Amino acid sequence: MAEFPTQDWLTAFEEKLNTDQQYAEIAKNWEGDIIFSIHPDGKLDKQIEIYLDLWHGQCRDAYFIENGSNQPAAFILAGDYDDFVRILTGELHPMQAMLTRKLNVKGSMGILMRNVPTVLDFVRCAQEVTNIA
Repeated sequence: MAEFPTQDWLTAFEEKLNTDQQYAEIAKNWEGDIIFSIHPDGKLDKQIEIYLDLWHGQCRDAYFIENGSNQPAAFILAGDYDDFVRILTGELHPMQAMLTRKLNVKGSMGILMRNVPTVLDFVRCAQEVTNIA
């Protein structure tokens, strides 16, 4: 397990997505990249953006976006660090976070709602590699 949101965490998460058979099956029809825009809050003192290229149950690429980049993505999930932590520790359901705007979604909410099992298994994978220090 790795501390969120570090390079070790991102590497472990990418590996988990690419080796987890359950995720591969559930996400086999998913096509869309995601950016997590994590706003400073709690223990985080600067904004962090993470890019994930997700395609048919695999993560083709994962990296931290440098400041000032206007990286495009099908989905951008933006929120406070503490809300991301609450999702990763299971205190906040990811769909509830999106519907109550704890996580601001840019992209098709309809696609997310039609793919709730994929979203939930994606979060499961993140939770399984996450250590909150």
